[in-house]
Amino acid sequence: MDKVKVFEKELSYIKNERYKKGASLLIKLLPDYFFEVPASSTGKYHPSFALGSGGLVRHTKVAVRMAVEMFNDESITGAYSNNEKDLMIVGLLVHDGLKSGLEKETYTRFDHPILICNYIKDNKDKLNFTDKEIMFLTSVISSHMGPWNTNSYSDVVLPKPETSRQRFVHMCDYLASRKVIDVKFDKDNNIEE
Repeated sequence: MDKVKVFEKELSYIKNERYKKGASLLIKLLPDYFFEVPASSTGKYHPSFALGSGGLVRHTKVAVRMAVEMFNDESITGAYSNNEKDLMIVGLLVHDGLKSGLEKETYTRFDHPILICNYIKDNKDKLNFTDKEIMFLTSVISSHMGPWNTNSYSDVVLPKPETSRQRFVHMCDYLASRKVIDVKFDKDNNIEE
């Protein structure tokens, strides 16, 4: 499977070619299971389009699309630079990259935001992001769970979004997980226009 081709449309939204290359490298590093599993291991927390085989990919595509749609409204995102917008798309592309762990586990790992952030840092030498850009990425990814930052099955306390960029990424992920939002996909798992 060509992992990068799966996100060809989403990568096209990234204007900075260096960031696009970095995002492609990150996508290549994602485990194979990412492209097969549903967005919710129990089916409780995501809409029907995000369930079943490939559901996590569809959820990710919708989160990115939510960002792009809001980028079109300057009253929402006018304060963000083009590079920040691009980095938020990169963050959304991989925010759930290790949702089932480094090796596929049965259920969602509560600490998956921290796992993917550490994975990005561990693979820093393979990527073309500066330290500052990696810090930006990991800050928006680590806090993407928003107020759901604790879990009775884990001692981990995830950071809550504090900056407008962190809140924006959380909002895109949150909207992509709402059951009241119905997104149609074609046979290749691309959002229908």
